[in-house]
Amino acid sequence: MAITSKYEPVIGLEVHAEMMTNSKMFCSCRVVDSVTAPPNTAVCPVCLGMPGMLPVINKRAVEFAMRVALALNCTIQPDNVFARKNYFYPDLPKGYQISQYELPLATNGWLDIALESGERRRIRIRRVHLEEDTGKLTHLEDGSGSLVDFNRSGVPLLEIVSEPDMRSVEEARVYAMKLRQILRYLGVNSGDMEKGVIRFEANVSLRPAGSQALGTRTEVKNLNSFRALAEAAAYELERQAAILDASGQVVQDTMGWSESRRETFSQRGKEEAHDYRYFPEPDLPPLQIAPAWIEAIRAALPELPDARVARYTSALGLTPYEARVLAEERPVAEWFEAAVTVGGAPKAVANWLINALFSLMNEHRLSIDQVKLTPAGLVELIGLVDKGAINTNTAKEVLAEMFASGRPAGEIVQARGLAQISDEAALAAVVAGVLAQNSQQVANYLAGKETLRGWFVGQVMKATGGKANPALVNQLLHEQLTRLEGEQ
Repeated sequence: MAITSKYEPVIGLEVHAEMMTNSKMFCSCRVVDSVTAPPNTAVCPVCLGMPGMLPVINKRAVEFAMRVALALNCTIQPDNVFARKNYFYPDLPKGYQISQYELPLATNGWLDIALESGERRRIRIRRVHLEEDTGKLTHLEDGSGSLVDFNRSGVPLLEIVSEPDMRSVEEARVYAMKLRQILRYLGVNSGDMEKGVIRFEANVSLRPAGSQALGTRTEVKNLNSFRALAEAAAYELERQAAILDASGQVVQDTMGWSESRRETFSQRGKEEAHDYRYFPEPDLPPLQIAPAWIEAIRAALPELPDARVARYTSALGLTPYEARVLAEERPVAEWFEAAVTVGGAPKAVANWLINALFSLMNEHRLSIDQVKLTPAGLVELIGLVDKGAINTNTAKEVLAEMFASGRPAGEIVQARGLAQISDEAALAAVVAGVLAQNSQQVANYLAGKETLRGWFVGQVMKATGGKANPALVNQLLHEQLTRLEGEQ
């Protein structure tokens, strides 16, 4: 980022996340995929803003929002109020959005992030509140007009507003990634940014290094990827730095981000709260949340990623890298723990998951909950290796078969005759045969080319169809080569 040290970046994020409820925020219309569902098929008079229609609060959406607020260390407000946020846009049929303003659901939280340098930063959360999503506009390529789909109108939307605590683009990106991970862990949002179910808005400004005053900010709207967030924030910081270097003044503005041009552009003057003319929603009573409900939701929260990483390293003996990889997604963490529960050694299970199973999943583009291999199946396979029934290379071959068919490891080994050869006399004869058939390589080895030892091992493994016990092969090879050295 080409910003001189005389400026300090100041970034705050507003994150909008759709809640994965069955029905919408204020009506009984089902929540559908806004990309694949036929347009305007999941609508009713309430979410279309017809006159005289009365909204009703979705209890499940409130519960999901409370999960997030508690996971972000916020204080749940026992009394909060929905308000009308007035503005006019084609995808907002009522001419206002039901949101929260003065009395939001939760306030004063925080989220800790870890940067690549190892530094940890705490980002404060100003507020977490519920609102309804808008419809979706599709602008025709020929410029003849726009189409509006109201399927998304009224879907429960959670807004998470940070304080302006981020001091670099990296911090903003890491914060956004961590927040998405937590939403997925809590089961309230799919995290599918390509479908717009989570969107970022970055408030970006610069101030003189060492100053505590905030500079004039611009807000970059509707960023739907981590790359777009990072590139848009970086571009805005550079643009503002150029203005300040030229003794100009940054104008408070709402910006869009052009993916094709990789630059921001002005959309409209930045609104303040009074521009929206907030007032309490007259058709909804204040939302009162009982302390017992808060505590019940707190007790039901899953173990979050940071806590899992700490436990995996301290109690299970994993490296920090192994712990982070396995705790990244909740289904993977639960699969790993299921394997450990049925008797798998944590280090061995982690090694096979990260280095073998993940490779197969990536190759076939499957998630952990789509694979046919079970945690108990992997533990059985590891046990066959530990007992010397099969070697590691054969085990990888068996794993691929288990991944494709779901058959047990023992059954595959028996059916395909893959059992490891550990008969010392039989392997000694194979080793002797390999050395006898490759007299020139033996002579080169005895002359000092010790790297040929690995080549001899490979020839023995080839002769046994990969089923020889590698440790025993190395032992027998050492013995026979040593004897030949003594005969020189």
